Amino acid sequence: MNNKHQHTALFIIFITTLVLLSSDQVQVTMAACNPSSLAPCAGAFLNGTPPSPACCSELRAQKACFCQFKKDPSLGRYANSPYTRKTLAACGLPYPAYRVRYLHQFMYCG
Repeated sequence: MNNKHQHTALFIIFITTLVLLSSDQVQVTMAACNPSSLAPCAGAFLNGTPPSPACCSELRAQKACFCQFKKDPSLGRYANSPYTRKTLAACGLPYPAYRVRYLHQFMYCG
């Protein structure tokens, strides 16, 4: 298995395990915000490959969850990577920001 495939497989296993081991309260939140549904984006997030239409579709569906993903210590590594910023831009979505200079350019995470 080459390195890219290994990272993708580990990413998917990590997200799936995270969802399965979450507490009841987190599971209720994750029902609406499901990071494992972003599996089509693994290559884009980990390697910077162009996102697929399926990836962009899932990102749009999970747009309201980006701030939650950024704040989650187990997902922050992926959510805060430069490839994630590039993927969101390629899909025409704003990158979540905590401090906003130009509010119309960013989604604000309070």
